Amino acid sequence: MLTVEILVSAALGLATVLAVCTGLVVRFKSPQPRQREESENYFLCIDEKHERQRLGSLSDEPTVDLSIIVPAYNEEERLPVLLKDIREYVTARRQGEPKFSYELIIMDDGSRDKTVDVAMDFARTHKMRELKAVRHVINRGKGGAVTQGIMCSLGRYIMFCDADGATRFSDIDALLAQAKKSAIEGRVVAIGSRNNQALSDTVVERSHVRAFLQWGFHTYVTILGVRGVRDTQCGFKLFSREAARRIFPNMHVERFIFDVEILLLARYHHIPVVEVPVNWHEVAGSKMSIVRDSIQMALDLLAVRLNYMLGNWKVSQTAKD
Repeated sequence: MLTVEILVSAALGLATVLAVCTGLVVRFKSPQPRQREESENYFLCIDEKHERQRLGSLSDEPTVDLSIIVPAYNEEERLPVLLKDIREYVTARRQGEPKFSYELIIMDDGSRDKTVDVAMDFARTHKMRELKAVRHVINRGKGGAVTQGIMCSLGRYIMFCDADGATRFSDIDALLAQAKKSAIEGRVVAIGSRNNQALSDTVVERSHVRAFLQWGFHTYVTILGVRGVRDTQCGFKLFSREAARRIFPNMHVERFIFDVEILLLARYHHIPVVEVPVNWHEVAGSKMSIVRDSIQMALDLLAVRLNYMLGNWKVSQTAKD
């Protein structure tokens, strides 16, 4: 009898500890996205008459074939490599598709360096009128920069890629091809994957430490319910406009773990997610701290799952502004 009482007391004690821990994680680790500042509703471009123009909206009808969103924080050194890669891709594509249209949105996330100046100088030098630069007054985080960029995009397809140019940009063609094959009612998400190189001729170059951490993170993500995706964190993802309209108005996370919330929302809306092998190589200059940010991501992911499980975060069933 005494043994039973001890077991019951231990179980109650454990339940209490878990409840307290759950409450603490939800209370202190849940993201609180801020509203846009008025100045963040405008972009810079090289239009001589209207250099500062108001951004569009994801709820608008599309006006270009492809929107390219680039989140950038202190990227004055690495950004030119990506811009050159994008320009070469667009030039080559227009040789076969003269009417191909796009917009390139650089989301400067409160940089302290000359990220915007570098982007605008590149646009002037190469007469790239499609380039738009948006300045965030206060740093949001990569997820916040991507979400805000997509919420003002005008493309039939919308993609985001990292500013370091780690993924070969022309691999976007493979994502577009798979997206068109896999779409259901115009909705699809195609994501670059660094774990599928065995299925293709793609090349992936990463350090052993990064590879180990990615394996551990993938295991953790799988335990918390995001299954069937081998590489959730590759910064090379493509969305049909209809898919983006259902996912991004519901986003909460503004830091590194935002990729996982994207996939959770895609699954909630029954949007197909297809992984596509891409060529990727590790680039020096990452803003991510391996130890600190790995712990932060683990706690953020737990908070995300708890908020959805407990019903604290409601998901809109239809597209919204």
